[in-house]
Amino acid sequence: MSVYVDDMRAPFGNMVMCHMWADTREELFAMADRIGVQRKWFQRPPSVKLPGMKASWEHFDIAQSKRALAVKYGAIETDRYGPLEHTARLAGDTKKLEVIADLRRARRCKTNTVGAAGECLACDAEQGEHCRG
Repeated sequence: MSVYVDDMRAPFGNMVMCHMWADTREELFAMADRIGVQRKWFQRPPSVKLPGMKASWEHFDIAQSKRALAVKYGAIETDRYGPLEHTARLAGDTKKLEVIADLRRARRCKTNTVGAAGECLACDAEQGEHCRG
């Protein structure tokens, strides 16, 4: 069982946000509690009868500072397709998983020209993204 954070960088006020989700709700809430994210920010489908905001899947939007804490405490870093992959796996949607794999392959940079900080010098992929040839 695991907690995940994606590499989304969405501006929200003076913060930059990403998603955090988990294999189980218990793990998600435990990590949110550990990194200081209030449960009132929980996002979930309307069918989930818990306090929170409406969304199509269970997750938190968290600031980059909270993301760093989550990673420090064991969250797994994923790319922008991580949330889609997670929901497709839960639904057993192999067709969607194949599409996600194709999208990831299409994003790969073939130059493999990596700078000192791990960034790609050709396509600007950040460290941990798909620029590894």
